[in-house]
Amino acid sequence: MAKQISYYTKEGLEKLTSELANLKTKGRSDIAKQIAEARDKGDLSENAEYDAAKDAQGHLEAKIAKLEDLMGSARLIDESKIDTSVVSILSKVTIKNKKNAMTVTYMLVSEEEADLKAGKISTQSPIGKGLLGKTKGDSVKIKTPAGEMEFEVISIGA
Repeated sequence: MAKQISYYTKEGLEKLTSELANLKTKGRSDIAKQIAEARDKGDLSENAEYDAAKDAQGHLEAKIAKLEDLMGSARLIDESKIDTSVVSILSKVTIKNKKNAMTVTYMLVSEEEADLKAGKISTQSPIGKGLLGKTKGDSVKIKTPAGEMEFEVISIGA
C-alpha cells in the first residue's frame, strides 16, 4: 500500500517536528529513569512498577514510530501558490447553510492539524471532502452524521 502524503502548514509541520524531538529526547530519558528506579527495587518478576515502566516505554516507542512515519510522508504547502478560485487544502472557505442561512468559515487542513474550535477542518471530513474542488457560488449537498446538508460556497481565500 502506498503511503498517503499529508500536507501541512509551516506551523503544523513545526509542531510535529517539535513533538517528535521531545519524545525522542525527554520522553525516552524519563522512561529510562522510571525503568532504572523500578529495577533498583529488586525482584523484577513481581515488580509492577517495572512492568508499568516497560509498558510505557512500548507506548512511547509506538508513538515515536507513528510520528516518524507521518513525517516521512509530510509535505509543506507553499501558501503563496494556493489557487483561490477552487477549494483545496489550506483554502479558507466561507459557506452558507441553505436550510438556516447560517454562514461559517473553515480552513481545510490535513487530518492531523484539524481543530474545529480554531475553524480548521480536515480534508478527510465529510464537509471537507464535499467542498474540495468547488468554486465560488457552487451549491453542494454533503452527507454528514447529522444527515444530508446543503451548502453554498460564498467565498474562497488563502
